[in-house]
Amino acid sequence: MAKRDYYEVLGVARGASADELKKAYRKIAMQHHPDRNEGDKTAEEKFKEAAEAYDVLSTPDKRAQYDRFGHAGVGSSAASGGGPGGMRMEDIFQNFGDVFGDDVFGNFFGGGGRQGGGGRRQGTRGANLRVKLKMDFAEIANGANKKIKVKKHVPCNVCDGSGAKDKSAIQTCSTCGGSGQVRRVQNTFLGQMQTVTTCPTCNGEGLSITQKCGNCKGEGRVYGEETLSLDIPAGVHDGMQLSMSGKGNAGERGGQAGDLLMVIEEEKHPQLKRHELDVVYQLHMSFPEAVLGTQVEVPTIDGKAKIKVPAGTQSGKIFRLKGKGFPAFNSYEKGDELVEVNIWSPQSLSNEERDLLEKLKNSPNFKPGPDAESEKERGFFDKIKDAFGG
Repeated sequence: MAKRDYYEVLGVARGASADELKKAYRKIAMQHHPDRNEGDKTAEEKFKEAAEAYDVLSTPDKRAQYDRFGHAGVGSSAASGGGPGGMRMEDIFQNFGDVFGDDVFGNFFGGGGRQGGGGRRQGTRGANLRVKLKMDFAEIANGANKKIKVKKHVPCNVCDGSGAKDKSAIQTCSTCGGSGQVRRVQNTFLGQMQTVTTCPTCNGEGLSITQKCGNCKGEGRVYGEETLSLDIPAGVHDGMQLSMSGKGNAGERGGQAGDLLMVIEEEKHPQLKRHELDVVYQLHMSFPEAVLGTQVEVPTIDGKAKIKVPAGTQSGKIFRLKGKGFPAFNSYEKGDELVEVNIWSPQSLSNEERDLLEKLKNSPNFKPGPDAESEKERGFFDKIKDAFGG
């Protein structure tokens, strides 16, 4: 099932402000919250779909990528799940509890409710990881699956990311009673005022570790290596950045992993050059071939193609191979291959060759036309415009 447009999911305009996004997300999440719709799978999926949309649109970098490239611009799964509602419930409550405030997850839903909701959080989020992906012309044109090894923080396989020696070494924080928050009531001339702050003992996690894991020293993660399989869509370009949620560094003590940021690095082609969506090839021909006409084979992104060069072809002539260029990212548009003819002149001649050319030099057919010199002076891309009627 195709993902819905994130702006449509939240019911906001594309230019919506941060406050408008927050208000819209809060309204939808309140409507479809699991505590209000117990056992309703449809409501749960809508709740998670809204969280995924808000995750992208409330993050400036992700929103910019999404606005430009759509769902493909924020990775093959924008929020660690793939289809609509791909986010995990624990990630939603951990990351977006502040959107609702304590009144929703505390008072409204019964005094603290879910883990991660009323200010309590699990661990610390991991840092984003940035990698460069080298791609050749064929991979860019067709899309590619890239397998890469990255060194990063990964969850500790001894304690399963908890940071504790065993389950018995994890206890409810005695300061906050497991809520992750400390409430203070102060008497003022306006009456009693209640403030809620993050618990200083457990840093909002609601848990304390009495004995740390010997392998990760209580962090819940270790420095290691992971092999990632990345599906890169067709039509990317040099310097473009894609992101994949949850594939960065692991968080501390079960915290959410950071994102993987992939920067595209375009490898040069030995014979072709890129010009936006088009590719350009310089075809060098001998003088007799241009005069008599011939059939030649030219390289393309995906292999080779044959073109017919008619007799009397001039230097600077451009042949167009339709659809042999690059596809546009997240679009059906596709470029062409442009083949420019260059007449090659030999650097040295034999006596026999020189005699033949001397005889031809004065022939009327070998006199340049009146527009030949002015045509040579015009730029290559000016001639491209003419070829396309620009």
